[in-house]
Order: sequence, then C-alpha cells, then structure tokens
Amino acid sequence: MIAGIIIGVVVLILVIFVISSYNGLVKKKIAVEEAFSTMDVYLKKRFDLIPNLVETVKGYAKHEEETLAKVVALRNENYSGMSDEEKIANSAAISRAIPQIMALAEAYPDLKANQNFMELSAQLEAVEDDIANSRKYYNGAVKRYNTAVQTVPSNIIAGMFHFEKKPMFEVDGTEERKNVQVKFE
Repeated sequence: MIAGIIIGVVVLILVIFVISSYNGLVKKKIAVEEAFSTMDVYLKKRFDLIPNLVETVKGYAKHEEETLAKVVALRNENYSGMSDEEKIANSAAISRAIPQIMALAEAYPDLKANQNFMELSAQLEAVEDDIANSRKYYNGAVKRYNTAVQTVPSNIIAGMFHFEKKPMFEVDGTEERKNVQVKFE
C-alpha cells in the first residue's frame, strides 16, 4: 500500500515535471518566434528601402556600379521565400554593404545634399537602430531558449519533443570594424 502511494507520488511528480518543462520550452520557443517576427518587420522595411537608396546613389555615382550591383543582387532575392536563417544571412550581407553606399555619399557632395538621399539616409538610420534593438531582443530570447534546450533536466524533454537550438543573429564584426575604402579610377 505505501509502496503504491510512493510510486504514485513519484509518477505524479514526473508528470508535473514533464508538463512544466514542456510548457516552459514552448513559451521560450514562442518568445523566440515573436522576437524574430519583430525583427523581421524591420529587416523587410530595410529590404524595401534599399532600392530607393540605390537608385538615388546611381544617379550620382555611375562608375560605382560594382558596389551598387552587389547591394541590388542581395535585395533582389525573394525575401518572403527565405527561411529565417537565410533572412539572417542576407541581412548580415546587406549590413556589410550599406556602409559602402554611405561612403559614396561622402565622395559626392551633391548627393550628400540631395533631399531625397537625406530622407532615405535618415529612414535607413532609423531602421538600422530598430534592427539593432530588435536583434538584441531576439538574441536574448534565443539565449534563454537555447539554455533551456541544452541544460539538464529540460534538455531531456527538449530531446524527447524535438526542440532544436535556434541561431543567434550575429553580424560579422570583422567587416564592420574595417574602414570602408572608396577608390575612384
């Protein structure tokens, strides 16, 4: 009789643990998805802003076609058809290319003074700030989720229910730290 009660209590504790761990993992996964969706809005906004900025710069910097072509190629990919990981990679590539466009403006005073360019630059700067803030939020949610997925005892439940590690949104810092070189030939 007592052994049956002890076994029942142990089983009840295990069931409560499994349910609690599963629900905790689901909540963290939903937080990651919500954080990515927030960031995705800003990434899409920047994605849509790039063609206008490139067209404005093209009028002033006709011989800088290579830099502009690279940005246009990144922009021309089908954003809605990308996976989350592809969106992160594409965004990192665009982040590396934007300083090159902005450096072109420094070389062309007329472009720098162009009202359309100034408005687009201001919009881009605001979107970049929003992306940076949402990236922090996303990475925080991913850190909490990945910690739960990888630490004992919740990793047992994560393995049983196929909760996979999520990627952090990292921008290649080595490229961002370099000075942008603008060469005219």
